[in-house]
Amino acid sequence: MKNTAMDDAGKDSARWLRLRVLLPTEVLVDEKVLKVVAEAENGAFCLLPRHIDFVAALVPGVLCFCAREGGEHFAAVDAGILVKCGSDVFVSTPNGVRGDDLDDLQTLVEERFLEIDEHERKARTALARLEAGTLRGFRELQEKIVG
Repeated sequence: MKNTAMDDAGKDSARWLRLRVLLPTEVLVDEKVLKVVAEAENGAFCLLPRHIDFVAALVPGVLCFCAREGGEHFAAVDAGILVKCGSDVFVSTPNGVRGDDLDDLQTLVEERFLEIDEHERKARTALARLEAGTLRGFRELQEKIVG
């Protein structure tokens, strides 16, 4: 007697990929897809369910995937790593934004990068203040020792 649950699971994994796009603070995408299109340093590539296991270093760009229920969806990702193992596709990236329309995605990316730039500017300002305070402390210490 055949185990139909196992047969169905095997058939399901032959037709779909489970895509997970992971950011440091959240899971951006976690769904079954028909295919994944991404870009590595040596060019764009497409992963299908029966594709051989695969690892690639991604360049900043747009990840395209066809969802199980239909339609193309997109995720803008920063440089990252893509790993395909069996029917699972994992993408790990420091920054990413998901969208269903390329125009909306572009707007979201611009907003996110402006936000990141502002955070980086504040962090650089805080670091400069810390460095100046440390140098000032060293000078005061030097004056006490010499003087």
